[in-house]
Amino acid sequence: MYIQSGEWVIISRAKSQFKFKDKIFRNLRFRIILLVMLAGLLPCLAALFGIVTFYESRTVSLQTAEIQNQCTILSNQLNSYQYLENPSSEVINANLTQMATIYSGRVMVINEDLKVLRDTYSLDEGKTDVSENVVRCMRGESTNYYDRKNRYIEVTSPIMESGGNRVKGVVLASVPTDSIENSVAILYTQGGALIGIVMIILAAVSIFAADRVVRPLHRITSAIENVTEGYTDDVLHEDTFTETRQISEAFNKMLGRLKQLDESREEFVSNVSHELKTPMTSMKVLADSLLEQDNVPVEMYQEFMGDIAKEIDRENQIITDLLSLVKMDKTGQNINIQSVNINDLLEQILKRLKPIAEKKNVEMVLESFRPVSAEIDETKFSLAVSNLVENAIKYNHDNGWVHVSLNADHKYFYIRVEDSGIGIPEEDQAHIFERFYRVDKSHSREIGGTGLGLAIARNAVIMHRGSIKVYSNEGEGTTFTVRIPLIYVAS
Repeated sequence: MYIQSGEWVIISRAKSQFKFKDKIFRNLRFRIILLVMLAGLLPCLAALFGIVTFYESRTVSLQTAEIQNQCTILSNQLNSYQYLENPSSEVINANLTQMATIYSGRVMVINEDLKVLRDTYSLDEGKTDVSENVVRCMRGESTNYYDRKNRYIEVTSPIMESGGNRVKGVVLASVPTDSIENSVAILYTQGGALIGIVMIILAAVSIFAADRVVRPLHRITSAIENVTEGYTDDVLHEDTFTETRQISEAFNKMLGRLKQLDESREEFVSNVSHELKTPMTSMKVLADSLLEQDNVPVEMYQEFMGDIAKEIDRENQIITDLLSLVKMDKTGQNINIQSVNINDLLEQILKRLKPIAEKKNVEMVLESFRPVSAEIDETKFSLAVSNLVENAIKYNHDNGWVHVSLNADHKYFYIRVEDSGIGIPEEDQAHIFERFYRVDKSHSREIGGTGLGLAIARNAVIMHRGSIKVYSNEGEGTTFTVRIPLIYVAS
């Protein structure tokens, strides 16, 4: 199927018009104006229809009562003049004609045989009228009926026998309601004009209100757009409305968090560069020292090469830890959840770390209060616990101790890692989970490590929907507590 260039123009115009209309209806200012206009229009229309309907009903009711009263008076006169027996009375005929003229309507007199004796229109005289209202009136019941469609009021009044209850005839009057309809039309016209004026006023008010509502949002939008060009030190203050104040506060918090994240990123990049560069610098110095000397003794050569190997191992450890952090930071990461015996897992971890503890003559004790099985990623969880226990060993005193305990309740299991080490100053405890953060950089460099162990441990615990806390006093040892759900709940 081929489309001509002219058709493409039509399609393009249709798309652009649709987008324009969609943009208009999504515009907050337009919506506010529309809502205010509708809020004003609907009550006005309801009031107009209510007033007109009440006026019409009331006017018809009054005119019907008036005609009914005239028909009753006329019925009494017809009975007094014995008009049904002798319909030639000039006085009665004159009254009938007068009444028809006054109301611009039609009056008929019908006897008990339903025969029309007198018709002011002279159309149905001598004919039989068996309409419902006439029949009901012959039973002694006055009736009235308003036909809105054909615009007339029909009233019947019985002619009673003198001194009796027998109905001898019926007076039927039909009166047009043109005057009422004209008045209703005038009311609608004037009411519509009044509503138009009200809508013009409402439009002006709604435009002013919409502009007042949208203006703070425009300022907020401008502030957000400025963020894309770079963070500023300006703080957003929009207290015009409660909602804009809340948005401003949320924006300021978000901006502060973005600045903090940006600073953390810059610091992280700087730390990574420094940590990766330090082993490289050491290896370069050692290699240059060997190259600058002739006939280097084998012992010195072996010593330098051993130092280079240590720096290579350190570089490799930093890269491994960085890769572990990157994997844990990824959203939607692969996590291998399975049911694991935590008691056996802790025994394996401590057994693997036993050689490190023996070098410093640190005693390790595992205390399990009950058997625990939980849904965890064994690899990532082992990495977290290994880092905690290894830190407890490294930052301990010679001949110290490390106490690892395991407990559980119906919902969580708890791991506690205590040591008799050097402790952590109170001012540093809030930062120890940050990447590359070191309490004592010189001492940490002697001990070894990358400064990423606690960050990896924290990420692994959070990945399991758990929490980790630290309690420490400088020179008195450190305690880490870990709480993790027994059943893993995916996000």
